[in-house]
Amino acid sequence: MIEKLPILSLLVWIPVFGGLLILFGSGQKHKVLSHWLALLTATLTLFISLWGLSEFDSSKYYLQFVENKVWIKSLGINYSLGVDGFSLPLIVLTSLMTLIVIISGWNNIKHRASHYLAGFLIMCGLMNGVFAATDSILFYVFWEAMLVPMFLIIGIWGGPNRIYATLKFFIYTFFGSVFLLIALIYLGIQAKSFDIFTMHQMVIDLETQKLIFYAFLIAFAVKVPMWPVHTWLPDAHVQAPTGGSVILAAIMLKMGTYGFIRFMLPIVPDASMEMANIMIVLSLIAVAYIGFVALAQTDMKKLVAYSSIAHMGFVTLGFFISFALIEGKNAEAAMMGIQGALIQTISHGFISGALFLCIGVLYDRMHSREINDYGGVVNTMPRFAMFFMLFAMANSGLPGTSGFVGEFFVIIASLKANFWIAAIAGLTLVLAAAYTLWMYKRVIFGEVANDRVAGLKDLNIKEYIVMVILAALVLVFGLYPAPLLDIMQPSVEHLIDCNLVSKLSPEGMCS
Repeated sequence: MIEKLPILSLLVWIPVFGGLLILFGSGQKHKVLSHWLALLTATLTLFISLWGLSEFDSSKYYLQFVENKVWIKSLGINYSLGVDGFSLPLIVLTSLMTLIVIISGWNNIKHRASHYLAGFLIMCGLMNGVFAATDSILFYVFWEAMLVPMFLIIGIWGGPNRIYATLKFFIYTFFGSVFLLIALIYLGIQAKSFDIFTMHQMVIDLETQKLIFYAFLIAFAVKVPMWPVHTWLPDAHVQAPTGGSVILAAIMLKMGTYGFIRFMLPIVPDASMEMANIMIVLSLIAVAYIGFVALAQTDMKKLVAYSSIAHMGFVTLGFFISFALIEGKNAEAAMMGIQGALIQTISHGFISGALFLCIGVLYDRMHSREINDYGGVVNTMPRFAMFFMLFAMANSGLPGTSGFVGEFFVIIASLKANFWIAAIAGLTLVLAAAYTLWMYKRVIFGEVANDRVAGLKDLNIKEYIVMVILAALVLVFGLYPAPLLDIMQPSVEHLIDCNLVSKLSPEGMCS
């Protein structure tokens, strides 16, 4: 039954049309209707994504739920969708986090609340399109279009310096996307097709691979973001409303890592292998240096933003340490590195989203993100303190939480490649514990720095539901990550097989 349904189109267009209906239909005059319509749309989108997950054959690496229609015939551009073990978990994550943002922002947004909710629904559909698109131009259209809702969300509902942060965010990401478009057009002309998986089969000389590698690197490194093109992220997080920070950290950063795994590694593996050492160094700088930067922060949002950059460094490290392991004929360890990177991608979505929601809970009550303005919160908000502790521990990589699994895999894979790489990567566990627990201690257990803390109220039912969902996910995937690993494994194995084969000649190329 499900094979006959355009399930991926539903995941793209239901939230988009739901958002447009709220935007132009119910609008500001019917706020309650807008809230319930947004909740219904987000819930339906999540239900469809979970339905697709239940029907997904995790033993296969190839695309499933494929849709293919001619879009622009004269240019050979198609409306093509499909998912594998890389993209489907990200679609489920996107749908889930959108629902959580809709619930968490139920009564918190007073100004143009209907437009706020519509923006997140439209962005959800466009982000699902990024992960589902198998035509490179369609991918690029979704990739660029989803910037517009986030641009408006930060620019309209953000903090005092929102215009500066919004422009910086847009300029950085749009600049990178220009190079991505150039690379995709070149590859499409050479392959005589804009299909991404046709591009995977191209024979490309090393010098051309390097140029394409640099174009991909600029586009995807900005989105991750990698050091040194990371400076837009803390500003965007600090100025964004809570929901914007949640989606920015939980989903939008993952588009950069998805770009690496979908485009760079399989299309230009020879250039990736040659540049792997540089990418490993950049990843280690993000892991170690940015961790020290986080230690110096006094704004909770900025601290968690820098923490996200450090943790995403683990993802890129896992991707590119695989090339050192492939060169050493250790395909099993290479697979472990990529699996760890992918698990960290999903886990970071839960944990970073939860931390930004926790900060949002405090900000809604105190209108301050400064650590020094808090202290003794546990006395008035014990349930909140319990959830905040779990997410802080998960961010520190505590065993038993999802934050440990991916980092452990990447460190083990790094150890098989080089002891010093693993040692520097392991440093992030110490730094993450230092800055996260320092923040937690000062906010939750420190001396009361503000009389207003004594009047704080604990979690309401809406906040409690959101915290319970995220806490359950952090614990379930920390204690039993096997379902996620099973979904990804065939796709990872196929990717490793492709990376083992040079694209410099047609002999032995993977299929």
